[in-house]
Amino acid sequence: MKYTVAVRTLCEFTAKLGDLDLRFTPSATALEGMAGHAMVAARRGESYESEVWLKGEYRELAVRGRADGYDPDAGRLDEVKTYRGDLHAMPQNRRSLHWAQARCYGALLCAERGLSELKVALVYFDVGSQDETALVESFTAVDLRAFLELQCDRFLAWAAQEAAHRAARDAALAALPFPYATFRTGQRQLAESVWKAAISGRTLLAQAPTGIGKTVGTLYPQLKAMPGQKLDKLYFLAAKTPGRGLALEALHTIAEPRRAPLRVIELVARDKACEHPTKACHGDSCPLARGFYDRLPAARQAAVGATPEDAPRLDRAGLRAIALAHEVCPYYLAQEMVRWADVVVGDYNYYFDLGGMLHGLAHANEWRVGVLVDEAHNLVPRAREMYSATLSRAALDGVRPRAPATVAPALKRLARTWNEITGHQQEPYEAHGDLPQGLVTALQNVNSAIADHSAAHPEDMPPELLAFYFDTLHFTRLAESFGTHSLFDVTIADDAQRDVTLCLRNLVPASFLKPRFLAARTTTLFSATLTPMHFHADLLGLPPDVAWVDVESPFDASQLRVQVAPLSTRFAHRPASLAPIVELMARQYAEAPGNYLAFFSSFDYLQQVADLFQSLHPGVPVWTQARQMTEGARADFLARFQAGGRGIGFAVLGGAFAEAVDLPGRRLIGAFIATLGLPQVNPVNEQVKARLEALFGAGHDYAYLFPGLQKVVQAAGRVIRTTSDEGVVFLIDDRFRRADVRRLLPAWWRVETA
Repeated sequence: MKYTVAVRTLCEFTAKLGDLDLRFTPSATALEGMAGHAMVAARRGESYESEVWLKGEYRELAVRGRADGYDPDAGRLDEVKTYRGDLHAMPQNRRSLHWAQARCYGALLCAERGLSELKVALVYFDVGSQDETALVESFTAVDLRAFLELQCDRFLAWAAQEAAHRAARDAALAALPFPYATFRTGQRQLAESVWKAAISGRTLLAQAPTGIGKTVGTLYPQLKAMPGQKLDKLYFLAAKTPGRGLALEALHTIAEPRRAPLRVIELVARDKACEHPTKACHGDSCPLARGFYDRLPAARQAAVGATPEDAPRLDRAGLRAIALAHEVCPYYLAQEMVRWADVVVGDYNYYFDLGGMLHGLAHANEWRVGVLVDEAHNLVPRAREMYSATLSRAALDGVRPRAPATVAPALKRLARTWNEITGHQQEPYEAHGDLPQGLVTALQNVNSAIADHSAAHPEDMPPELLAFYFDTLHFTRLAESFGTHSLFDVTIADDAQRDVTLCLRNLVPASFLKPRFLAARTTTLFSATLTPMHFHADLLGLPPDVAWVDVESPFDASQLRVQVAPLSTRFAHRPASLAPIVELMARQYAEAPGNYLAFFSSFDYLQQVADLFQSLHPGVPVWTQARQMTEGARADFLARFQAGGRGIGFAVLGGAFAEAVDLPGRRLIGAFIATLGLPQVNPVNEQVKARLEALFGAGHDYAYLFPGLQKVVQAAGRVIRTTSDEGVVFLIDDRFRRADVRRLLPAWWRVETA
């Protein structure tokens, strides 16, 4: 069996040496890169061939790749690299990598076309000046072949190890038993649906009740499908940290070493993985960046282990231990190990963001991937954030006084354009039907000026200017795809117009997400709250043949008493609601002492009720969620919920404690939900409502009702976690009596009105 490797992967494995160096240098955008490659090709003769696909074999390796161009008349192969600034400032180790790739392509070309010699050119294209610098060397086919074989020899031992791992992995997964004696009620139905979607290459939207074991019920069938579908990777994407933890636990349960040699890696945010947060990411500053690529091979081998039995766990702690033992950066070791992992557990943004690393790697390496999206009801708001951009007038005014002379004129023109946009605005908030072209042009000029200055003076880049540059780049990139899925709005927070925000706000992320679903072999999105299906299909851009399953609940109505308290929690009525809510909570606690969660629509509302409750019932233990709690503080909050304990935890609906929290048995016996969960009525949400009404004909439901009720059901789902649990949920708002609201509550609930 041949092990297939791309030229780029081969060279990055064998030819990367020296320091990790992530000092900011302006680079071409993806569009500029494509335009640069096209420009180089257009300057060549009629016989010039662009994007030449090549492949060859050496011993157990099949090597493939795409050369940028070949001119048969000149006998020259081009490897094109786009850049900005001073070419002489490019690190030598990067230049060496480029030469390695070019020579490997040259060897494949000579073998495929029977050439005895070849000119190989590194063509550096400056996207600013559009000038080319060609570094040309002549090689014999024998020399090029010898170079390629040297790289292959360096890679062969690893390739043999990887091929053996893949064969063992697939054999073990094909025979993998379910980790428990039986499926839970509903879990088998979920697993069968995921399996069918995986083997047919479809997208599945799976609604399954909280507590049936959705994580195991989706991971197990997807792993079983990997061998038959020839999947290279499985991506498990979570909205929050607890979701990653549950996935890692489930994977360990499903595929212990004696069951399947499965490499599972956890990706964490850079700021959480960094060992030296005060140091810059380059060898002159950080000791873990110095010589990174020289020490990487040993760290990489340690990460996969000599045998499946001694392979370490590659979660956050495991990767950190390996990285520090080999004196390399944990964050970038994790990035490297993604290439050699079977399952990657990380946040949504690693795949769905504009620059999502996992999507980029899958595309570049032509991986066949399966994707599992945990708590998928969160993908709509998270994707809206990913595909939105804001610019602050305070940030612009803050960078102008210290701006370099070469950048100041472009910033001045941007300020003038900004004033033209806001000068006639009468209201604090205003939405525009179109994106002002003058703004886009001004931002493009700023981007070019900053990039050119940084390329010429890399050490003279104020941090605040760099931060502003990243904001303008993101805004400009999204502006290129502006359409009915987004709106441009301006918010003025003060009369002097010093606190002004320009926002390119995404409302419907479907057009951005659709290509990501199509890029995966199969995707399953699962959650307890995906009703109604059409809401998610419309906003997420799911394929027309998306499958749907609504898994039967294993719970019985007798386990959960659901009672509506017909009070009004509308903003205007909240002062009058405080005393009745406190009375209701105290009465229930007196009747059945134990642990409860109480959810409110805001921190202010939460604190008002908590203060009154404590003053009237000081004997009842109370603990409250605070704004911006640390991971430790959140853990302490949840630690109060002990079996046999007593007290009430006050939390915000939709926050950290309203979903992905598992408190089975007597750890939690009830919940009070004092809100319908509807987003606040404000000018922004009214614009969202109007746009969604125009697109889908259900503006209020899409903007307010569906998102609100999802939060309510998620919060209530904390109470019943197993088939032996019993509890109570109070829905505190008179609107819970409405038929359109009741239809969005779980079918197995029996709702009573007090």
